[in-house]
Amino acid sequence: MSQIDERVTAVREQVSRAADRAGRAMDEITVIAVTKFHPAELVAQLYAAGIRDVGENRHQEAEAKAAALETLHDLTWHFVGQLQSKKARRVARYARVVHSVDRDSVVDALDGAETPVGCFIQVALSDDEHRGGVAPGDVERLAERVVASRNLSLVGVMAVAPLGEEPRSAFARLRAISERVQAIEPSASSISAGMSGDFAEAILEGATHLRVGTAITGNRPPTP
Repeated sequence: MSQIDERVTAVREQVSRAADRAGRAMDEITVIAVTKFHPAELVAQLYAAGIRDVGENRHQEAEAKAAALETLHDLTWHFVGQLQSKKARRVARYARVVHSVDRDSVVDALDGAETPVGCFIQVALSDDEHRGGVAPGDVERLAERVVASRNLSLVGVMAVAPLGEEPRSAFARLRAISERVQAIEPSASSISAGMSGDFAEAILEGATHLRVGTAITGNRPPTP
């Protein structure tokens, strides 16, 4: 068994244990392997290990990998990084799901794309502007804008646990916001939360999509 196979198996076992603790089924949870800075060859290895959902943070890198692996027709690309509205239409050419919708201009740009896109509204759980996200008090308004669009479907909400806070308490706040969004769009019940260091806590608070990087991919390769 390769290191990739071992890491994928280990993460799945951890997800299964956390799901059991939460009284949830394993098939409710999608594990997204985040492959930032890793080559397309590693994504192909993940595919061989059974991964079918891949996340990318940067458009230029993601676009190149998606093109290199276009023959893997059942591989779903998720864009999980902050998204500039001027790049949104190009992102929509390969990404079926965008996890970082946090302002009107991104909604409008994605809605102008040629292909339908699933959208998570990214919620700011702290005052750190570098992490992106819409303020909790503005979530419903943005959700209504997505619902009113032509080509977008509202999937749910996404957030990153703030530094210095116990992750589960942050994810509990996100879960409450998710319930508010479902009052607008009942089908938008998904929660994108949890990364390599805190996905077990996210599962306990209802996360349906985990964005797991190093626990699956290993350490990032050296930057040239």
